[in-house]
Amino acid sequence: MMSISVVKLTPDEWERHKAIRLRALADSPSAFGSVLEDAVLLTDDDWKQRLARADSATFVATSGSAGDVGLIFGAPYGDHAGLFSMWVAPEARKQGVGGKLVDAVIAWAREANYSQLVLDVGDANTAAITLYAGRGFEPNGIHGTLPAPRDHIREHQRRLNLAT
Repeated sequence: MMSISVVKLTPDEWERHKAIRLRALADSPSAFGSVLEDAVLLTDDDWKQRLARADSATFVATSGSAGDVGLIFGAPYGDHAGLFSMWVAPEARKQGVGGKLVDAVIAWAREANYSQLVLDVGDANTAAITLYAGRGFEPNGIHGTLPAPRDHIREHQRRLNLAT
């Protein structure tokens, strides 16, 4: 099992964020609401602004020799916190990276005093569903699809109650 550390990115690490986000979109185009073709058009200022938001947090998982191997984003979602853009590099899957990333967003949401954390996950993404269920996320009955042209991909929402 690889040794993993998870760090919150700062605005001056926008190039690192850009590199891993573009890698995630290229690797798993059916897993995200946004697409690689749009992300490559973002300006440097766009990338910097994404990390400068005071109400959100972007975390990266790193493994010594492998470098950055995972990404996750936490931000407000209505009255709740939202977990977005979860991705683990193919070479690092099934090694605990996803769990550490999810735990980082759960801790961020608790620290920000949110009562719930919500996420959307593809109905066919059994590995992610298993990970989220293991952390206590339960389906909340909300269903949808990804934006066109991937609107054939069904997803559902899950929530985690954070109140102690």
